[in-house]
Amino acid sequence: MKKDELARLQAYLRKTFGASTLEVRPQPKKDDMAEVFINNEFVAALYREVDEGETSYQLQMAILDMDLEGV
Repeated sequence: MKKDELARLQAYLRKTFGASTLEVRPQPKKDDMAEVFINNEFVAALYREVDEGETSYQLQMAILDMDLEGV
């Protein structure tokens, strides 16, 4: 993903989730994927999909059972 695309996605996700420390970082080995971090901790993968000329983004977040302990 390009720098300006990453910046727009980061601004959108920060606003949507109310997380000012959220960062969208490029995934160096893939140009259709980025990684999402909050407080420098990896939380999700972000994929760009282009279908019939329309671009969409998919946020994929795994929540482990052990992450739910004590909640």
